[in-house]
Amino acid sequence: MLPHVALGRIAWSAMVRKNTTGTDNRYDVPGLNRGLDLLESLSEDRMPATVADLTRRLALPRSSVFRLLRTLVDKGYVQMDPSGKTFVLGPRVLRLGYQFLASRDVVQAARDDVEALARDTGISAHLVVRDGRDIVYVLHALGSSTFVSNLGVGDRLPAHATPTGQFLLSGLTEAELARLYRGARLDATSPQTPKSLAALRKVRAAGLATGYIVSFGAVHKGGMTIAAPVRAAGGAIVAGLDISGPDDAFDSKQIHARYKDAVVATAAGISAQLGYVP
Repeated sequence: MLPHVALGRIAWSAMVRKNTTGTDNRYDVPGLNRGLDLLESLSEDRMPATVADLTRRLALPRSSVFRLLRTLVDKGYVQMDPSGKTFVLGPRVLRLGYQFLASRDVVQAARDDVEALARDTGISAHLVVRDGRDIVYVLHALGSSTFVSNLGVGDRLPAHATPTGQFLLSGLTEAELARLYRGARLDATSPQTPKSLAALRKVRAAGLATGYIVSFGAVHKGGMTIAAPVRAAGGAIVAGLDISGPDDAFDSKQIHARYKDAVVATAAGISAQLGYVP
């Protein structure tokens, strides 16, 4: 090996060691850090943000925020409304996020099963993961029913208000749950939405006790969701599986014997692929 190559590798190894321990930030790129901070700020609020909003949040000069926005708009990571006054995350962020999620074992393991569940039940099937206080849809398979779910890959819903989200929140300790929702409101999407942490804890416990949740109108009025948890090898709930759609898409006489059993069995099959042993 050439001497300068060896020295280069040693220098690189030293840099990695310093950065992973958090003791040396000499190799940080300030502009990149500011751009990532801006994207994170946009992701935390579903409402469009103005330059003034972002300037205040990031504590940066207005001119710097404007240049960052223009760069990210040009790259497709941020979208600007027609008036040029407000900004939201762009589709390229979703593409990156989906590529990451698609590389995860749970998505790879579940894809065929989710499609089979939708095919066998005729109802749209979904796999979701948790991102903070939200769930994110990472797989969506259309059923054969004329009534289909309008939720697709990349869509987000509040975790506390959805059966799959309630399962995913079950993996948190009481302290972690309290920390996650400290200072946050539990906004209601339906009359069934838990409006307090105490109510959310009861819903979590009920779902875990049965291993499934059959919900009428919890997410949307006139809709039905049947959900079950997906577990990893150690038993942690890593995803939520559901079928959902309007009430009319379901045969009311087969809610448990057909639909619920199919969801539970599919979730168990995906969990088994991930190494989970009940």
